[in-house]
Amino acid sequence: MGNTNVPKYAYPAGIDLPERKWPSKIISRSPTWCSVDLRDGNQALPNPLSPEKKLEYFQLLCEIGFKEIEVAFPSASQDDFDFTRRLIEENHIPADVFIMGLVQCREQLIERTFEAFKGAPRAIVHVYIATSELHMRQVFNLDRKKTLAAAVKSIKQVRALADSMPDNDIRLQFSPEEFTDTDPGFSLEICEAVFDAWGKATAEKPLILNLPATVERRPPNQYADLIEWFCGKFTRRDKVLISLHSHNDQGMAVAATELSLLAGADRVEGTLFGHGERTGNVDLVTLANNLQSRGIDTGLDFSILERISETVQRLTGMPIYYRQPYAGEYVFTAFSGSHQDAIRKGLKQLDSAANTFGMGWKVPYLHIDPSDLGREFERLIRINSQSGKGGVAWVLEQEYGLELPKAMHPELGRAVQAYSDSVGREITSAEVFAVFEKNFVNPQGSYKLISYWPRPDEDDPTFVHGEILLEVNGERKTIRANGNGPISAFVHGLRESLGLTGFAIDDYDEQAVGKGADATAYCYVPLRLDDGRIIFGAGTDTNIDQAAVKAIISGINRMESLAKN
Repeated sequence: MGNTNVPKYAYPAGIDLPERKWPSKIISRSPTWCSVDLRDGNQALPNPLSPEKKLEYFQLLCEIGFKEIEVAFPSASQDDFDFTRRLIEENHIPADVFIMGLVQCREQLIERTFEAFKGAPRAIVHVYIATSELHMRQVFNLDRKKTLAAAVKSIKQVRALADSMPDNDIRLQFSPEEFTDTDPGFSLEICEAVFDAWGKATAEKPLILNLPATVERRPPNQYADLIEWFCGKFTRRDKVLISLHSHNDQGMAVAATELSLLAGADRVEGTLFGHGERTGNVDLVTLANNLQSRGIDTGLDFSILERISETVQRLTGMPIYYRQPYAGEYVFTAFSGSHQDAIRKGLKQLDSAANTFGMGWKVPYLHIDPSDLGREFERLIRINSQSGKGGVAWVLEQEYGLELPKAMHPELGRAVQAYSDSVGREITSAEVFAVFEKNFVNPQGSYKLISYWPRPDEDDPTFVHGEILLEVNGERKTIRANGNGPISAFVHGLRESLGLTGFAIDDYDEQAVGKGADATAYCYVPLRLDDGRIIFGAGTDTNIDQAAVKAIISGINRMESLAKN
């Protein structure tokens, strides 16, 4: 198909803009946001929203903070017309929210749209006409002159109908459809003509000129060039809002929108999670949170993002990809051991970030605080066969309050990795804890502690006598213990009565988990073997001394198992 004498594809020609300014600018303030979920997003759903679902979605958008919401194409269907009427008649529209309806440049359709908007306190009539040569020639069989005349005629009709509703705040938005595929000079000409036909635009009540990338055919920098060029050429720039409407056909809608904001645009249309025709519209969740992560107050509240995600998935029937920026299940999750270790260390030193980096949030691999989006820290690090020792330790600390000594992390990491390899999947925090208990608290072995009763010497309280009740290979033994402290006495008793040698205990770590009467003691004891290796045992009890001797027995059992293997 097609002419074989020309290339099938060609790089799009840009415009001559040698003095472009946008590359050196920054976005310093939030754009005006307009959600088109209920129109552009809804029309692209396999199963469009029912009236009840659409109302719930509208209320969600209002809760997030959108002040402009395109709710329908009222002249296109009875359902859209009825939904617009329902919002107005049942007073669902907040006092600071504009509803918007789309309409083509056709007389009867514009009349129908105003019927739908009757009684609306604040509304935007969104008029569009296709201006690209592709559409004018191949779809509508129009030329530029006829297209411009149709646009002007329609805008004058909108003006007259708006004037007939003096008690309503009716604004105009005009879109030259396929702006990025339209000759820039013609886009400027038709928008100037629309401005004149509307006639009453002011800085306080500006005309909205929506310049859409209806189909993403250009790289993002060319969209920005077109926007900067248009902003510089339009003669009444102070009385219009330049609006962006980017589609994501080449996967660059967010980039195109951000660059075009640098180029001078004031307003952004898009949808939650990028719903829309083909590959969708620009994703407002991603775009708004990108700006928030750069310190810009967007006016939109995504602190309830998990509820937003669940609601949108339920209403639309469209799942959210698990790596979707900000909202996906895995986007703040680290499986890699090096990533896990860096995140853990960064979070522990977060208090120093302000002095070190001049900002309150600076954590490796996390460009935004997940808690700002309602995400929980304990889900940041998840464990599989690729996970490292730091991530495993983090899970135990966050989920169970266990602060294992750093020297113990490699042993634990190897044990958890071996288990994950054996099951061939990601493992839960409960499974990590079970591996810890099985391998370090209750390892299999010849020795089982039944009880230990230490007591101070009557003449020298620093000296301890004790009685150990122990099972060795199922046989009960009672052992007398003496030493400078309960732990020293316990170790001496084992050595003298059972001949357990080959290790030394230099120090150990202990902690309390919980508070008050419900607190449980954990003890982590390193056994330094004669060959220099360290083997840890762990023990838990309501009494710290009992936890310590249990940890010693666990370590001895692990030492015995190591010797056998």
